[in-house]
Amino acid sequence: MGNPPSIHALITFYLSEHPSIVGFRWSHTQSWGSTWSFLFSSISLYLLLSLSLSLLLRPLHRPLPLGPLPALHSLALSLLSATIFAGIFLSAAAEIRDTRWFWRRTKTPLEWLLCFPLGTRPSGRVFFWSYLYYLSRFLHMLTTILAILRRRRLLFFQVFNHSISAFTSFLWLEFSQSFQVLAILFTTLVYSLVYGYKFWTAIGFRGACFPFVLNCQIALLGCNVACHVGVFFLHFFFKGGCNGIGAWVFNSVLNGAVLLLFLNFYVRVYVFGKRERKIIHGDCARSSCPVLISGN
Repeated sequence: MGNPPSIHALITFYLSEHPSIVGFRWSHTQSWGSTWSFLFSSISLYLLLSLSLSLLLRPLHRPLPLGPLPALHSLALSLLSATIFAGIFLSAAAEIRDTRWFWRRTKTPLEWLLCFPLGTRPSGRVFFWSYLYYLSRFLHMLTTILAILRRRRLLFFQVFNHSISAFTSFLWLEFSQSFQVLAILFTTLVYSLVYGYKFWTAIGFRGACFPFVLNCQIALLGCNVACHVGVFFLHFFFKGGCNGIGAWVFNSVLNGAVLLLFLNFYVRVYVFGKRERKIIHGDCARSSCPVLISGN
């Protein structure tokens, strides 16, 4: 009998070489939640549920006791984000290894991560993890519900952000949009850190002496802006073009709206609002501060 596979080999197999991952294909008939009707109905239900809960709970004098549920939710999101990060990292490396012969004359690996070749179809390893990332957006929506139950307030930015995130991640799959691999890598890395930090503070450990969540969000914003600029130059100034550029343009407009809302929040709270800043920091210390950046 041969030696048992190493832990690294097992992780690589189950995150990038499993037949279900390698043979994945985005399909309206085979992939759950892959239709436009499902997307719009689920986002509408999320908006309706959030608004209804906020109106029903507003008369209450005290937030509802949720016990360990917020901490467990943060832990689940942190672990899920870390798994998606590892999966798409290994899958992207495998795709570069297996398909480089097809595009190596025109693109480097970094260019491929930013700019899929024209004709790329939503199948294979990276799109499996893109699909899982899309499904995870609905688990992230529970963050809004928990926030409403705890504070009885409907946060417009949080609701808008989660809705846009689900919509744009759907576009990635539907149109095989370029840039999504790096977007998922950056976003899941930040989410794993942010929600891990929220779990850490929720179970009673001391938080950082600086706005950790906000700094992570600013770093994510910077990475996203740099990548969007990279896609723009690769498509319009280099030959070949990028796949799904129409969806990317629409995605960029949505991200621009998120960026403007974030800048408005930052200026209002951290430039002019000392009192509100103290409240925000207090909420973050209790792990209820919302993730502000969609990261896509």
